Amino acid sequence: MGETDVRLDQVTKRFGDVLAVDDLTLQIDQGEFFSLLGPSGCGKTTTLRMIGGFEDPTAGVIHLGGKDVTNLPPYRRNVNTVFQSYALFPHLDVFENVAFGLRRHHVDRQEIKRRVGESLTLVDMPGLERRKPGQLSGGQQQRVALARALVNEPKLLLLDEPLGALDLKLRKQMQLELKRIQKDVGITFLYVTHDQEEAMTMSNRLAVMRHGKIEQIATPEEVYEHPATEFVAGFLGASNLLEGEVKSRHAGVADVVVEGGSTVTVPDASLNGSESRVKIGVRPEKIRLEEDEGEPPSGWNSVRGVLQIATFVGVSHQYTVDGPAGTTLTVYAQNLGSGANVAPGDRVRLLWRPEHTFVVRPSEPLAEWEEEQ
Repeated sequence: MGETDVRLDQVTKRFGDVLAVDDLTLQIDQGEFFSLLGPSGCGKTTTLRMIGGFEDPTAGVIHLGGKDVTNLPPYRRNVNTVFQSYALFPHLDVFENVAFGLRRHHVDRQEIKRRVGESLTLVDMPGLERRKPGQLSGGQQQRVALARALVNEPKLLLLDEPLGALDLKLRKQMQLELKRIQKDVGITFLYVTHDQEEAMTMSNRLAVMRHGKIEQIATPEEVYEHPATEFVAGFLGASNLLEGEVKSRHAGVADVVVEGGSTVTVPDASLNGSESRVKIGVRPEKIRLEEDEGEPPSGWNSVRGVLQIATFVGVSHQYTVDGPAGTTLTVYAQNLGSGANVAPGDRVRLLWRPEHTFVVRPSEPLAEWEEEQ
């Protein structure tokens, strides 16, 4: 890892009786694209605002570039912010919007022209310098806001759900653009979003937050393939979870008897000191669904159920299965020209490789507002 750009030590934020951020410790390295991901109200935007100096922490210390900035105002931190609302000046053209911060710092006129030109080229907006914000599309306005933030050459760029107002196609395009721009400029990006795909597409690492705490920090692949908690497993994509009891451990694996009586094998390391009662999971796309006939193939985990719903969604077939002990299981099968030869009401078998099984810590039930995310 490189030099640390952002470090939060036991940072807490209260708004009256509401605990928004709870004893949060976090480290972001120089040049990272780091995302804070979680449902509305989890504390991610409050965390970003404290880093930017827009909110004061109730307790804890904030370091930027190795310097304690806990009590410094925003203008004394080498940080810029891009908001969802863009916050462009409607009466100024594109050039003057981007140049605004440079003029306030009395930068030389020729230097302003050079840096504004470079910033607009970076965000693919050359030639539009004299247009007003009202003459631009939402995506173009977002690019201008980004250019205005980057032109000051900040040490850290904070992005608070900046793509939230864009339509789906443009949002996906801008995700790739932001990743390219961050790689080109090499500035540390701290990105806040509730969109799981957005965070996984762009981030080097991400932190999943809930109730003011971080549930897991890792690369997108690690968080998706090996979620640490039940909440993380459900928030990043769909998961199938089964409760079970560890019966034996041998040769780097453990046998777990799940509800309904089936025995599945999990990597022993994934138990990570868990008690004998555990909750195991597998992602829907890792499962093979077939008719429940004969013995399951050797070396595969297997549970039985009854197919309830079969849906064709173009790139895949999706199946909903009544699993053991009243569980509902989901299977995604890539569209390779034909789906499984099963119909609703059929008894089916779900098969997956033991290495695709993960073990999670149980979480409190989701609040209603979290279920809506």
